[in-house]
Amino acid sequence: MNQPDNASINIPLRAPRELHLQREDVARLRIYLGAAPGVGKTYRMLQDAHRLHDQGVDVVVGFVEAHGRAETVSLTEGLEMIPRHQVPYRSVTLEEMDVDAILARKPHTVVVDELAHTNVPGSRHRKRYEDVLELLDAGIHVMTAVNIQHIETLNDAVSRSASTQIRETIPDSILKRADEVVNVDVTVDELRTRLREGKIYAPEKVELALANFFRKGNLNMLRELALRTTAEKVGSAASEYRRTQGLEQAPMPEKVMVCFSARTGSERLLRVGARIAGRLATQWYAVYVERPGTSRHHDDADAQRRIEDFERMAADLGAKVVMLKKKNVADALVEFAKQENISHVVFGQSARSRFDIFLRGSVINRFLAEMRETTVQVVPMNKKEKK
Repeated sequence: MNQPDNASINIPLRAPRELHLQREDVARLRIYLGAAPGVGKTYRMLQDAHRLHDQGVDVVVGFVEAHGRAETVSLTEGLEMIPRHQVPYRSVTLEEMDVDAILARKPHTVVVDELAHTNVPGSRHRKRYEDVLELLDAGIHVMTAVNIQHIETLNDAVSRSASTQIRETIPDSILKRADEVVNVDVTVDELRTRLREGKIYAPEKVELALANFFRKGNLNMLRELALRTTAEKVGSAASEYRRTQGLEQAPMPEKVMVCFSARTGSERLLRVGARIAGRLATQWYAVYVERPGTSRHHDDADAQRRIEDFERMAADLGAKVVMLKKKNVADALVEFAKQENISHVVFGQSARSRFDIFLRGSVINRFLAEMRETTVQVVPMNKKEKK
């Protein structure tokens, strides 16, 4: 069996030197991270599953998508496959991972591919990562794979570079939950060669892919994001280890605050705040200020829906959502920042006119005047967006 010509960077965050996943009170999550389809995540994951099996570990395949690649299909042989769940949907029958069958089988370790996958409507969970969380809660170790473009906080950057909307994402909290990250990496030229050889997509899709998502510039950006994300994860784990082992005195922790509103586009602020918090390995707050005499339950149904969506998104990204109530928005934000020792703040660029700011004042200007030691980042908003 020939292994694809790819390099991989195995980043153990709390793992012993041998591959064997030790039985612990808390199940372990290993994520195989790649810059793009075709780098060899599933292949490497199945190779490691065979090594575990050879060591006597009870490992099964819960779901693997081979995409017709013969090398990947061959690696599923010799491993126990959990039959897929048949789900009727709109006059067709689709296949999903059978969570109940895996829970009943209760193996030591399960292989679960396509972590960002959206399940068929009517499934027990909306997303496959939620299936994985249930398996982990049941004490089953999980090996899974995902591409960097599916990480929620990187959605904006990837969409701009790739000129396409990435609709299936996973919250960054899943990456934080991982005990190990294996960054499976190949050069851009090698990946484009694989595409031309028909090892990634069907022949009729190759030229379009080469001109769009698989452009050299886009692949270089994705590769850098994958390496940087893995490095940040490792740095955070190493820092936490040193702190818990008393190897260094823990400094005053950094704290991040994102000020969001009902404005369309606030999701971009939340992603920026989550990325900053991730780099600093710290906690962060998503703060909304409601004026007395008004209700967060807006007469505008769309605005109310957006606020609720932003709250859920912030929580998924690991934020503590805080709803404040005060007549003066700037006062509320300054008081909260002082109370919580906030070190970094993210605002959206105001859509108000200069004359309106002159008459009524600017929340950002007030904040800068009061909180001189705080780093303030202003994120441009779409000019067409209105309050």
